Formats: sequence, C-alpha cells, structure tokens
Amino acid sequence: MESFNTLLKSTYAERYESRPFAVGGYNWTLVVYPNGNKKDSGSGYLSLYVAIDNSTLVSAQQEVYADLRFYIFNKNERKYFTIQDTDVWKFNVFKTMWGFSQVLPVDTFKDPKNGYLYDGDHCEFGVDVTIPSLFKKFELFSVTDHFSNPRFTWTLRGFSTLLKDSYLSDEFSIGGRSWNVRVYPNGDATREGKALSMFLCLSGNEKLRPYEKIYVRAKLRVLNQRQLNNVEKQLDAWFSGLGYAGSSGWGFPEFISLSDLKESSKGFVVNDMLIVQVEFEAVSSTKYFPS
Repeated sequence: MESFNTLLKSTYAERYESRPFAVGGYNWTLVVYPNGNKKDSGSGYLSLYVAIDNSTLVSAQQEVYADLRFYIFNKNERKYFTIQDTDVWKFNVFKTMWGFSQVLPVDTFKDPKNGYLYDGDHCEFGVDVTIPSLFKKFELFSVTDHFSNPRFTWTLRGFSTLLKDSYLSDEFSIGGRSWNVRVYPNGDATREGKALSMFLCLSGNEKLRPYEKIYVRAKLRVLNQRQLNNVEKQLDAWFSGLGYAGSSGWGFPEFISLSDLKESSKGFVVNDMLIVQVEFEAVSSTKYFPS
C-alpha cells in the first residue's frame, strides 16, 4: 500500500481486500482492516484476515483446512513481523474468513519510528496460505529420569582366573529396556594388558526398528571395596544397534588401568573379586503411530 494514512482517514473504507489468489485449488483474498475490525474486538488495532471464495468450494458441506501466516514488513529491521496460530483454520460456507483482530496497535503501526509505515505512507502486508496434508504417521519421543531401582551391580568372582577376552553380565531391565554390562578384564583388543574396558550393552533380545535410537545417560563404576573412592565415568550416548566397534554397547575402552586394579592396597579387587555397577539417570522411549 502506498496511501495507508488516506485509508485510515476514510469513514467508509473500513477494510481493503486484495485481488483473489489461488492456493490448493481455491481462491483467497487478503483482508486488511486499517483501524481494526470493530465487530471482532479489533478497535484501535490493525486487523488481518484471509477469506475464501465460496464459489471455489465443491459443496456447502465441504470444509477446507488452512494454515495461515501473516506478515508485516518492518523497514527499520529489514525483517517481517509475523503472526501465526498454532492450529489450522477451518473454512466453509458458514465461516469464510479467519485471521487476527488485534495484530498491532494502530498508533504503534502509524509511528514512522517503528518502521512499519515508511517513505511517507508506504506499508507492506503478506500472507502464506498452506493447505496441510493430513499426517498418517507420527511418533512420540519421551525421556524417563526416575526409576524405582536405577542401579545394577555385578560381581565378578575369581577375577585372576578370568581368561576369556570379555564377559557379559546377566540381562537386567531398567527404563523399559533390557541391558547387559560387558567387561574386558585385560582390555579390548587394542588395549590388551593396559586397562580394563567396560561397556553398557543393549540386550540382544531388544529389537530396534530401522532408524530407532535410544538415548541413555548413566554412570559406569568400578566399586572400591575398602570404602575409598570409586572409579566412575559418565556415559551419554544414543543406542541404535551399533555402538563401540560395531557392537550394541557404549562405554570406555580404558576404564581403569590394570596396575591400579591389581594393586591390593587400592581396594578394587578384594578376595579376587571385582564389583562393577551401572546407575541409570535417563532412558528415552519412542512410541510409533500406527504401531
């Protein structure tokens, strides 16, 4: 518009309607109330609406759902002020116009210092009309951070006699999923003889959907049996079926050095017994619809 103030002063021209424009097979018009739509509690405000042309509806029973986003150009900021509802609008022969009655106070809009009215009497309005497709699939992601029993403790007896590369704990359930702890007594293949390796693993009985991920925040520990300081590491990872070295687990290849572990005075191995623990802090879940 290049003569907005003239329109403001008019007693009869309470609104301006654009030429029809087509979206989704329907004709629409942008409707501007410079002094507000008084019938919709808009006095003293700039009001913006979109109206559908009834003649483009197939029948009197037809309903058209549209997402509307209105724009007002602000020259000072070189940006558009936008306003949009969180819900879509339902148009039919009984309700042909939807929008906002109180977009901006007229005094705010008219003040040239605010940038909406510029170059004397110019302003710019716009609207996006989107006909949304009804979604057929959706998913709900949530995170649980309270558990009735968040810890799993595993005792490995005869630690000095553990000759296999790795050992897997019994399966346990926390956060709606089943897990195991895997320990490499002499370190994984790349760190053999230097440090104990420990990982939290998603149970092999857990079957994830394609692209499904589980967020886990937990603490892995080697407990000190002389009531001294435990060795603890924070785990923060996404489990997606592939973890460290292609496994379904995440953890630490160098959890505690074997020199510290085997020094009896430090209290990590007592009576040839090692105790490890995992404490869960958060586990995510995703529900899919349709399931």
